Amino acid sequence: MKLQGLTSIRTIKAMKTGLCLAQFSSHSQGLPKVKLNDEELMSKVLNRRWMLHIPDTEIHQIKLSPSQGRNRDGPSGNLSFLNNTKPYFGDDLMEKGSEDSFFYLVRDDLLHPLVNGNKARKLDALLPLLVDYSVTDVVTCGGCQSAHAAAVAVSCAERGLKSHLLLRGEQPEILTGYNLISTIYGDITYVPRSIYAHRMNMLKSHADLVASNTGHILCCNDILESSLSAQSSTSSSGHIDDHGNTENHPRKVVIINEGAGDVVALLGVIRLVQYLCQSHLLGKERQIKLVVDAGTGTTAIGLGIGAQCLGYVPVSIRAFN
Repeated sequence: MKLQGLTSIRTIKAMKTGLCLAQFSSHSQGLPKVKLNDEELMSKVLNRRWMLHIPDTEIHQIKLSPSQGRNRDGPSGNLSFLNNTKPYFGDDLMEKGSEDSFFYLVRDDLLHPLVNGNKARKLDALLPLLVDYSVTDVVTCGGCQSAHAAAVAVSCAERGLKSHLLLRGEQPEILTGYNLISTIYGDITYVPRSIYAHRMNMLKSHADLVASNTGHILCCNDILESSLSAQSSTSSSGHIDDHGNTENHPRKVVIINEGAGDVVALLGVIRLVQYLCQSHLLGKERQIKLVVDAGTGTTAIGLGIGAQCLGYVPVSIRAFN
């Protein structure tokens, strides 16, 4: 597996953090240590409730027509969608044969009318986990037109959770786009850029205000580790009740990092890899090059870890910010 185009500190941190999916047992009593490519571990990790009922997504085949533009500067040919809603994959593709260049487009933008593309994938495992732990409030942050903030607001509202969104900058005169969606579904606070620059302190301070004196603040990664431990051990740790909840508090507040840059978010992306690399789709043996946009780098890291852990190689990932 090759991972190119990711150089930010947050991406490197996400890569290191993602390894805890394979190392969580070292922090749990009585659980065996596992390797990163342990498929049994991945089976346990992915055996959970999901926000998306099925991981299926539409895949379009984009074809580069060589009949036009050969003598022009820049890319040769015109891009056009094929009319076939079920593109040829694997052996079928080889049998049909084609001299035209093409690539596949994963249409995750069609998963939900308001939750955009990879945002749904990153919340796929996270939202059910919060519901299981009886979380009442979620605190997260993003830019004024943050797709992540809007996705959290909508997804939380659909499940009866209250979202608190810290948006960078000033309130616009006219609410549009994701900012409008966030305002409709969540509790908005506009934060000066000087304060927003210190994201973790900002998030923790606001979570303290939401929790008040009687509430309790939970960590996404701690909840994930507890759920993984519960799957591998029948003994009670003394901290989690039969429903996976911590001690009863009026409010249970969870902080979701900007862009859902949390370990839990990797699971939904890994689930996508598992779906795409089925034998009747992209398969495990074909050379695959994935191109993805990267903000926090969580999606790209999830794709890479998924390919490595599930044995779907060779895979090359190029991420652009």
